[in-house]
Amino acid sequence: MVKAGAALATVLAVLLPATARADGPPSPPPSPPPLTDDRGRTLTLRGWNVEDKTHRGADALSAVTERHFRDMHDQGFDFARLLVFWDDLEPRPGHYSARCLRKIERILDWAHRWRIQVVIDAHQDVFGPEFGHRGIPEWATRTDGLPFTPHPEDWFAEYFEPAVQAAFEHLYEDRDLQRAQARMWQVLARRLAHHPAVFGYDLINEPMGRLRAGEDLPTAAHRIESEQLTPMYNRIAAAIRTADRHSRLFVEPTPIVGEGLPTGLGRIHDPKVVYAPHFYDATMEAGGDYDPSAHWIEAYENAVTRYPSAQHIPVVIGEWGPRDSSLPNMARFYGDALASLDRYSSGWAGYEWCYGGGYCAVGADGRFLANKEQTARPYAPAVAGTVRDQGYDPVARTFHLVYGSPGRPGVSELSTPPTAVGWRVSVRGPAVARPRTVPAGRRGTVRVWTQPGASGRITVTVCPQPAP
Repeated sequence: MVKAGAALATVLAVLLPATARADGPPSPPPSPPPLTDDRGRTLTLRGWNVEDKTHRGADALSAVTERHFRDMHDQGFDFARLLVFWDDLEPRPGHYSARCLRKIERILDWAHRWRIQVVIDAHQDVFGPEFGHRGIPEWATRTDGLPFTPHPEDWFAEYFEPAVQAAFEHLYEDRDLQRAQARMWQVLARRLAHHPAVFGYDLINEPMGRLRAGEDLPTAAHRIESEQLTPMYNRIAAAIRTADRHSRLFVEPTPIVGEGLPTGLGRIHDPKVVYAPHFYDATMEAGGDYDPSAHWIEAYENAVTRYPSAQHIPVVIGEWGPRDSSLPNMARFYGDALASLDRYSSGWAGYEWCYGGGYCAVGADGRFLANKEQTARPYAPAVAGTVRDQGYDPVARTFHLVYGSPGRPGVSELSTPPTAVGWRVSVRGPAVARPRTVPAGRRGTVRVWTQPGASGRITVTVCPQPAP
């Protein structure tokens, strides 16, 4: 995530035509297909990003601890997006850090211990260390001698610096850099393919590119996605599949998707692709409050669902969450955002699970920051059948799930966060749930078994236990 200041909103206001921003609620969007596992169960991922952008080299990822995964698990989450940096992994061309690889494996071991599935994210912020950030190594950064002026208070503005745009262009177009990027992914995939915590790979974080003469930002983003990102993703996919045939491949558009613009990405020729855009609003990234009357969420939902619906691939939101969750309208934002995500996505990773302020999920004491407790709610990580309807009523604090049994044995899974009163589970139809109650103060995992030979409609309800 690029933690931007006021320049983000300013730059986008200048470069985006007025027609790109919504003036009212758009028409209902199409529905992408669900994410499924190898048994055909419908999956839902709920979790957070985990990162260490401070430590480098031999100390890379040292701020990530087992506590991150234990605490996420204890709040009912099952998913993490782990940020790794190419500049740590390959500090010199062809020389891969065994220490970095061992650290990644150790983190994955913690995740597996706490039943957290992980997507490995090849992260970059403003390309990499050449520009004072993290990501693509300096040896793979080509600027053509063009200028770069830092914007320490407004990172997003640095993406429009000539040297940064040249570096992205070379990464996409230079054959030796294409090969180097593919080899880096092969090294990761060979090392991690058989680790039980690995769910997938996010091929590059928030990719950008070069604006050409006469292009506005929507036109440039569409061209970059169509002509540069699509071939890059196909190259990386082919490289990964030489070592790992099982894990999902997460692909991102440019961050301009946050302005309600459909992506220009084309077909990624792999059967396990997941569309993984980020869900950020320029005004809130600049520190502003949520404005429901702007209909930003509706415009985003309408735009972001078109590509995965057309390509018939699921959606998992790779990052989302405001800089300041304590502003007056943020309770409304979390309610609206979570309801929207439930309509079209197969899951999400909030930004980020850390112990402090700002974007952090929780404070130093481990308690959720303002309004972020709304993210911890009952959900169904896996459903053995065709989901007809599911959702959470935040007023009644009740989760409901309706699905059709496939007529063969299957096990669905429910997850509940800890509460002061606990949870009660009821089932109608040819299935049985165990346990049927979750005690106060504990995270719960409930399994629902389809009765042998039975078929039909199953309705599961999870609601708070009556107060004693």
